Amino acid sequence: MAQDVFPGRYTATPGESATVFLIGMRANRWWKIPTVVRVGSAMGRMLAYLSRTPEAGMLGYHQWAGRTTILVSYWKSPEHLQRFAADRDAPHLAPWRDFMRTLAGSGEVGVWHETYQVPASGIEAVYSGMPRFGLARAVGHVPVTAGLTTARQRLRASRAA
Repeated sequence: MAQDVFPGRYTATPGESATVFLIGMRANRWWKIPTVVRVGSAMGRMLAYLSRTPEAGMLGYHQWAGRTTILVSYWKSPEHLQRFAADRDAPHLAPWRDFMRTLAGSGEVGVWHETYQVPASGIEAVYSGMPRFGLARAVGHVPVTAGLTTARQRLRASRAA
């Protein structure tokens, strides 16, 4: 899917705090392809669910694949993320329990995540000649104008909002 590139400079406009969730896996024993595929395919089901269930609270994401994968996602709140993780009807809890029961500690596949709650006053972003990406893709963007040309100015503006 081609994305439009926006010439010029833009900044993200979250308007409120953001929950940034990083998650990934590492194929420690990459030759165990069926195991790696089983663990990795669970994320595809989760993303499909979250894409068609906006009330779950995920605003957007980007992912990269390789021996170590990473998915960066943006959420309305940590509570939305935690609710999704614990929801018996959502496609996270069962695969996680399966992983913990069958693979945790085996060394075949590693999984990791980090969660950051970023107050609106601490958000600064700029994109130059990019498609909507990252936080801007999740919450929108506006052109950089006078008073928003430097990181310091954008941080000052986010604190004033």
